[in-house]
Amino acid sequence: MKLKKPRTPFLGSSFAASPRGSDAALFGAPHGTPYRGIDNRPCETAPDALRRALAPDKGFLDSWDFDFGGPLLGRSGQYRFADLGDLPTRAKQAAKNRKLIEDCTRDILHHGAIPLMIGGDDSTPIPFIKAFSGSPPITILQIDAHIDWRRERYGEPLGFSSTMRRASEMGHVGKIVQVGLRGMGSAREQEVRDAEAWGARLITAADIHLRGLGLALDHIDKDAPLLITLDCDAIDWSIMPAVTYPTTGGLTYTQVTRLIQAAIAKARLVGFDLIEFVARRDQGGIGAFTAARIICNVIGSLAKTIPLPPAGSAIA
Repeated sequence: MKLKKPRTPFLGSSFAASPRGSDAALFGAPHGTPYRGIDNRPCETAPDALRRALAPDKGFLDSWDFDFGGPLLGRSGQYRFADLGDLPTRAKQAAKNRKLIEDCTRDILHHGAIPLMIGGDDSTPIPFIKAFSGSPPITILQIDAHIDWRRERYGEPLGFSSTMRRASEMGHVGKIVQVGLRGMGSAREQEVRDAEAWGARLITAADIHLRGLGLALDHIDKDAPLLITLDCDAIDWSIMPAVTYPTTGGLTYTQVTRLIQAAIAKARLVGFDLIEFVARRDQGGIGAFTAARIICNVIGSLAKTIPLPPAGSAIA
């Protein structure tokens, strides 16, 4: 599968045509499954926007990062992180887009690396999650303002509003924890009741503000295979203006990054995606920098899981 080479690889990475030899591999998925009459192109420039946001920092990879207590690629500098570029998705080729995303994710997993995807609209996680079929049951931590449990919307069952409903139907998904819910979305009472009946844990942004991150972390089992999917609208509008449906009262940057770090430390991250970033709504690059730094927190947290070499040994 040939991906489009990025102009600037994501911070700390180099462009690679294959995930072979990498601990983690990032790729862009600009498009997923659109609704009839609704444009899914606003998120298509997200991968490049997030790469550009951190380009000035590429000379500081050995600097101490206080977000995760060490250099981005670990104190040994041995974490191997590749940027594969962007999939050749197109706005209206829904089935082909899904196949491209699933195949790319499976290829990364086949090579023993952790896939990191930058979407793309909120339907792109459906094939991303599907690619983990055949694995032990995974836990999904969805950080999002909306629950995405519609059976269909505008006649489309694989679109923006159905991601967690489709995930719940996959045999390899054992648990779903949904964090950051607030305001109105496409869900009606029936979708909420369906999610609860399946066993999904629904945790509002207000719950986190009032009771802390432990409310979510308590539902993640130690050493469980964990997939994190982050919709940018989970983050408060004041620091993440670049979303399709902004809503006040969202999570802070610190809440999101600490939740991700704690979840990675407790469980075993097998995949991560960040979606729904709308570059044309950004203000002064605030949203792009914030989203890109969240991805850095994922990479830095993973790098901390690599053991330091024995004292006195040479670092290759």
